[in-house]
Amino acid sequence: MTPPPRPAYKRILLKLSGEALMGEQTYGIDPAVATQIAKDIKEIQGMGVETAIVIGGGNIFRGVAASARGMDRATADYMGMLATIINALALQDALEKAGLQTRVLSAIEMRAVAEPYIRRRAIRHLEKGRVVIFAAGTGNPFFTTDTAGALRAVEIGADAIIKATKVDGIYSADPKQDAKAERLARVTYIDVLNRRLQVMDTTAISLCMENALPIVVFDLTRAGNIKRIVLGEPVGSIVSAGGG
Repeated sequence: MTPPPRPAYKRILLKLSGEALMGEQTYGIDPAVATQIAKDIKEIQGMGVETAIVIGGGNIFRGVAASARGMDRATADYMGMLATIINALALQDALEKAGLQTRVLSAIEMRAVAEPYIRRRAIRHLEKGRVVIFAAGTGNPFFTTDTAGALRAVEIGADAIIKATKVDGIYSADPKQDAKAERLARVTYIDVLNRRLQVMDTTAISLCMENALPIVVFDLTRAGNIKRIVLGEPVGSIVSAGGG
């Protein structure tokens, strides 16, 4: 009997944008998308991969956009953090319906719906096979959920960040606007910063670079991609020190 394939990563952090939960909608949460994400995560949990998730809130409220329209930036960012709590609870529901054990850990204390974020507790949950969802970003205004994803990944000792998008990797320009945009299979952190490639914000990229944490950018809309990444297949694009 052939033994099951060994995962390339033992512990990952999945970075989801709030928009990823919208599906084809213009606002809110599409339950079918949440269900598909849960199925994909169940596959890798069954392989023994420990999974943490950081989710954004842009499908409900975007702090930067509200700030640009005149709202106090800190207030707008806190509102965005609360939107991530809503998304985390929706994703938790989908994961538990798929039969997984989960915990939502919030950087803003909200004990009725989530545990407070404590690093050691988060690691213990992962070791026990629970999917951990980190909500409310870093808990501080002026930081994006990309930065929260990089920070939490470093804190829990993740082997990689896998960043979900709607395209199949990193491009030299927006492929929807530039027909000549080149797909980049491998790229260095420095190239991402110098070329201003829209992977993650500069704070997140710098944090990953300082801690040699690879970033895999992939297409979430294709079912099974998370499993392929975990098995080490060449899915999406990789940001690392070596590049291509």
